[in-house]
Amino acid sequence: MDSVSKVERSRIMRAVRSRENESTEKRVSKLLCENSIKGYRKHWPILGKPDFCWPGRKIALFVDGCFWHGCPRCSKVPTTNTVYWDAKIGRNRSRDLRVTRSLRRQGWKVLRVRECAIASGKFLAALQSALGN
Repeated sequence: MDSVSKVERSRIMRAVRSRENESTEKRVSKLLCENSIKGYRKHWPILGKPDFCWPGRKIALFVDGCFWHGCPRCSKVPTTNTVYWDAKIGRNRSRDLRVTRSLRRQGWKVLRVRECAIASGKFLAALQSALGN
């Protein structure tokens, strides 16, 4: 049972800001370094704030956590408050689609890698192709 009201819990959770996620962004950074992929900027100030961006080449890479972005393979909705979580994850997925479409209309190449796919490194081939490497 929560010790604060719903309104207070909501206020607290809204104030939480993410910082570089250990399991996703840092692993991708390491892979980029190991593969000598350089020239990126982190959290470039465009729509969606991509995790990695090559502004001169208009390439944006988003690293999506499996839970928060509703990975069909490995994401599991919590068993409590399922209506809220289904809606929340649905909004995240809708936002992802909206951001991707908007950036593509602006001439950006948008790549997305899910947390569960980082280890395989398959996204690196698509990224290297987009970068012309």
